[in-house]
Amino acid sequence: MALSSLFCPTRFIPTPFVTSTRNTPSPHTFASYIPHKQCKREFPLPAVASVPYQPINFDYLQEEFSGHGVTFEGVEGSCIAKMELKNGSIVTMMLPSGLITSYKAPMWHGGKVELLHTAVSEGEYGDAIIQGGVSLNFNFQSDDAEFSWSPTNWVLHKIEGNAEESIQVELTTRTPDDKIGLKYIVTLEEDTLNSQLEISNNKSLPLQMRGSILSHLTVSSPEATYALGLERSNYCSKPLFESEFMLSPLDSGQEKGFANIFQQLFPYWGTKSQNNGSEGSQRNNEEMDEEMDNCKKLSEKLSLVYTDAPRNFTVIDRGRRNSVSVGRDGFDEMYLFSPGSQVEIYSKYSYICVGQAAILKPIILSSEDVWTGGQYIFNPNLDA
Repeated sequence: MALSSLFCPTRFIPTPFVTSTRNTPSPHTFASYIPHKQCKREFPLPAVASVPYQPINFDYLQEEFSGHGVTFEGVEGSCIAKMELKNGSIVTMMLPSGLITSYKAPMWHGGKVELLHTAVSEGEYGDAIIQGGVSLNFNFQSDDAEFSWSPTNWVLHKIEGNAEESIQVELTTRTPDDKIGLKYIVTLEEDTLNSQLEISNNKSLPLQMRGSILSHLTVSSPEATYALGLERSNYCSKPLFESEFMLSPLDSGQEKGFANIFQQLFPYWGTKSQNNGSEGSQRNNEEMDEEMDNCKKLSEKLSLVYTDAPRNFTVIDRGRRNSVSVGRDGFDEMYLFSPGSQVEIYSKYSYICVGQAAILKPIILSSEDVWTGGQYIFNPNLDA
């Protein structure tokens, strides 16, 4: 289950223009990792500090969209959409946040394995803080920084497919003036979960898009986890990617204010140097290192942005004897985070994050332009 960051509840990726009045919840207040099943009905819909959710008409969703392998369940003013294929693949998504909270994939041995990592805790007002899963975290801004918008509420537009082959759920959202429109298309196939974005800019001026499709992948322990296929990719270290749904293992004393984190992660946001200043390019180039390991062990605490990584790579978890491939389309950058080996095995922080991203360099959407991009999570553990 979950909320959404720039695209949903409790906390935003900090920007100078869109801010939340709620403080960052301390990681020490989080509950231990709670599987999706156990917390399904036990937590109310998370409160939103700055951008309230639109109420969900559960009866309408049931009547209009049930079928195609999708079922709905109301939870305290919110809704869980469950996509299930006949081969055993199951995905759950929260509406209206659009957060994917669970992806159970069938294995060669006949069982199912959860590939995503989600945690639930109680917020300071008694509401649920749901973090992890697959979330959308984006901000759109004009060149002069006078316009800034971060999508929050998603509306279910249509469902296609069937339980035998594939299921496709399409969500939409747009600015109040209808000048920017987004489609979020989630497709469940027998061995793949696809998250695809289609963005239309009908404004008269170009827009800059920054952010990430952020995925928390569950692992036995970062100590037993490896990233295969990143050798010779360029990368640089960056502070922890802050979003509503980023599950942070930082101690509360180590946490930094939103503005400070934002300034480190996006040092040129809102300045002319991000557009055409060579100073910004030189700074990024000076920070770049080359990945030397083709099988990179993720036991060290790290927060990296890769600028020319392969379009797909594999995460191997030797503890669970499992692997998953992650790929991207449309994004030039890839974000990789590991909390390090200090976390307990099979605990709340036994995960790594992979993000298909525009962090160092924004994606430019020209006037009247349509951009598409996304990611896929591939389960290679089925029988051939």
